[in-house]
Amino acid sequence: MASHCNGSSDHSESFVKIPPIKFTKLFINGKFVDSISGKTFETVDPRTEEVITRVSEGNGEDIDLAVKAARHAFDHGTWPRLSGSERGRIMMKFADLIEENIEELAALDTVNAGKLFAFGKVLDVPSAARTLRYYAGAADKIHGTVLKLAKGLQGYTLREPIGVVGHIIPWNFPTIMFFMKVAPALAAGCTMVVKPAEQTPLSALYYAHLAKLAGIPDGVLNVVNGFGETTGAAISSHMDIDKVSFTGSTEVGRKIMTAAATSNLKPVSLELGGKSPLLIFDDADIDEAADIAFRGIFFNKGEICVASSRVYVQEGIYEKLVKKLVEKANAWVVGDPFDPRVHQGPQTDKKQFEKILSYIEHGKREGATLLTGGKHLGQKGYYIEPTIFADVKYSTHFCGSF
Repeated sequence: MASHCNGSSDHSESFVKIPPIKFTKLFINGKFVDSISGKTFETVDPRTEEVITRVSEGNGEDIDLAVKAARHAFDHGTWPRLSGSERGRIMMKFADLIEENIEELAALDTVNAGKLFAFGKVLDVPSAARTLRYYAGAADKIHGTVLKLAKGLQGYTLREPIGVVGHIIPWNFPTIMFFMKVAPALAAGCTMVVKPAEQTPLSALYYAHLAKLAGIPDGVLNVVNGFGETTGAAISSHMDIDKVSFTGSTEVGRKIMTAAATSNLKPVSLELGGKSPLLIFDDADIDEAADIAFRGIFFNKGEICVASSRVYVQEGIYEKLVKKLVEKANAWVVGDPFDPRVHQGPQTDKKQFEKILSYIEHGKREGATLLTGGKHLGQKGYYIEPTIFADVKYSTHFCGSF
């Protein structure tokens, strides 16, 4: 059984001072504003199941306002008309501001998403700054091509920003995915409307604040909190959004593609979920293979689109590998993600928590052998023991869906 560390907010304060929540409204046209409806929704701390704060709940009307601001900034504003080097300079400043606020930004993703605070400080938030700098360097290198045509004619291609982009962000890597979408669009000269996942809106709002401080013009970057079926749907079907980028489930990806096609036939970039089997053969280094297999599913509490949730092992090393995986699971520390001793925090929200527990029950009912884990840890919080099954039949719902 994995060990468990206390997950209370009082206990967290002994490791780091959790910052107050500064930004909870929508960010439209360079200002934090209430939603038109005045509605708000709760954002919950998965460590304690307690409400952190309430954030403004956007809907189609708020998306209309944000798109109007983005469209004006694109058609009449300075951002697409700046030189690439000037856009890059502002993006570099944005990256500097992120690095100046690493502790607070990492704490927001820990409180809001249950991510390890230590990893946020050394991986997620620095990665955001690096991504911005990478695309800042690319901003003045967007070139076309000169073509030699027949009869002494010449032609050329010219790469231009596509226009207003809608970004829909997942909840498992709220910081990294924000900048994987926003940074290249900024470098190209696009303006945008971002919908963070309803589970994890807090860091996105802080990044909007830093973008303003960095000098990104009003209307270029807008952030609208809300739910997929309302705010996300409004982005996908909006007639004045020129492109949509989405990371999330295959089911929702289909809906977005349909909405994009039936509205203004806007192009769509989709990064969707999938099954990721890991194959291990007899000639593998067994210690390295066990480490890769274990971290491939338990890193970031398994909340990864490419998590190796199925492991196929050749018979010659099967028993040894299984033993090593169980030993690793039993030594894995689950608990408060602010605690530097902890390897795994809580699942991001109640829905994911209950979904995982339901799959564990499926595995038991369908005859798989539970080797370790399988239970909720602690009295509160969305903590689950690292769980390993063996003897899983390929044809089962458990194997095909999880």
